[in-house]
Amino acid sequence: MHFDLTDQYQSRPSILHRLDPRVKVILAVLFILACSLVPVGAWLGFAALLGLVLIASAASGLGLTFALRRSYVALPFALVAVPLMFTVAGEIVYTVPFLGWTVSAQGVERFLSVLFRSWIAVQAAILLTAVTRFPDLLWALGGLRLPRSLVSTIGFMYRYLFVLSDEAARMLRARAARAAHSPGTRRPGVLWQARVAGNMVGSLFLRALERSERVHAAMLARGFNGQMPSLTTHHLRPRDWAATALVVLLLAGMLVAVQRR
Repeated sequence: MHFDLTDQYQSRPSILHRLDPRVKVILAVLFILACSLVPVGAWLGFAALLGLVLIASAASGLGLTFALRRSYVALPFALVAVPLMFTVAGEIVYTVPFLGWTVSAQGVERFLSVLFRSWIAVQAAILLTAVTRFPDLLWALGGLRLPRSLVSTIGFMYRYLFVLSDEAARMLRARAARAAHSPGTRRPGVLWQARVAGNMVGSLFLRALERSERVHAAMLARGFNGQMPSLTTHHLRPRDWAATALVVLLLAGMLVAVQRR
């Protein structure tokens, strides 16, 4: 058993891949910020943002719908906004039978706006990781003057996800070997499985803590100063400035247009 935590980077000879990582991070953050600033019910604004993502996806050489096809995994998380349909006051369009809950038109509009915001923003994040190597992302975060401890934490978290996933896989294999049963025997109950799962989580936490202490001591012995060294350097080029100016103008113009409607 193995957990798929492979890098999402997709190598292509495109202009997006050749942009400076700092520029790509800044543009992705600005795009997500623009998604959050689009007013409720501004469907043309959401359509414009979706169009920008599709254009960027096509320009990356990954295909017009690359990010679109991978963004649906984030839609279930938007279900936390479902109560908006029942709690926002307004014109009642539906009443839930037996429960008496009322759905307002304004609540539906706000829920759909939250849904589109999160869905489009996730596509931008997917596209960012697809056109930028993870070490370059860390370098960009450091180059943008984020705290070194935060950048190092993100880097270690990503690297040791693979270690923890392999450790969890070994524990699951051990549990399966100790809980073998023949076709005629009864399967373990839910309570037993829950107790074993809880013990596994606790054991995994302790193993991760012990390993992190050993790794940290080994890194300090090798001269670790809180920042991972990098052999990669990037320089801003005219195309980076041009791409930044173009995207900023497009996003600003879109926001001004939707605010005036």
